[in-house]
Amino acid sequence: MQSIPFIAWCLEHLNYWVIALLMAIESSFIPFPSEVVVPPAAYMAATTGELNVFLVVFFATVGAVIGALVNYFLALYLGRPLVYRFAESRIGHMCLIDKEKVEKAERYFDEHGAVGTFFGRLVPAVRQLISIPAGLARMGLGRFMFYTMLGAGIWNSILAGMGWYIGHYYSGQLEEKVAQYSGELKIVMLGLGVAVVAYFIYKGMKK
Repeated sequence: MQSIPFIAWCLEHLNYWVIALLMAIESSFIPFPSEVVVPPAAYMAATTGELNVFLVVFFATVGAVIGALVNYFLALYLGRPLVYRFAESRIGHMCLIDKEKVEKAERYFDEHGAVGTFFGRLVPAVRQLISIPAGLARMGLGRFMFYTMLGAGIWNSILAGMGWYIGHYYSGQLEEKVAQYSGELKIVMLGLGVAVVAYFIYKGMKK
């Protein structure tokens, strides 16, 4: 797992402001896995007591909202043509963004509306980009922040719970267990996303 050295770095340098900064980066269009930030911070809270697990979730969520706002305002002010032009640019590809991913996030938002901003924060490959269609659709800022905060808070709580659990029952095995549980967590979240989509399709068919 390439992120193992970064996890080791986190165990030596993490504080609440670094958590917020890294999660803001993760929540914007810059590729960065939240699994290498929140679980190590919660692990520290469980093993050393240097951090408080509830504050870890709080600052991680604050950072996630800040990063989401970056995407939201960029989409709001740049508009669809420039957003898609960026997605097709070399810089966009360096950020692991392409036209297909933006289209996927936009379809997800179109299908589920404002609530899609909440559920999108829990779905792999959609979470970081769901803010873009919200901005393109000029979704109300208050509603956007509410759903983003709620979804990011749940996601960060799950990651913190994972780190806390590892700290209590697998002390000294953080890197290996994060690699193991992250894969399982993505499968669960993807299954949840499929279930949510199926529910909205079923609801739409009934109407």
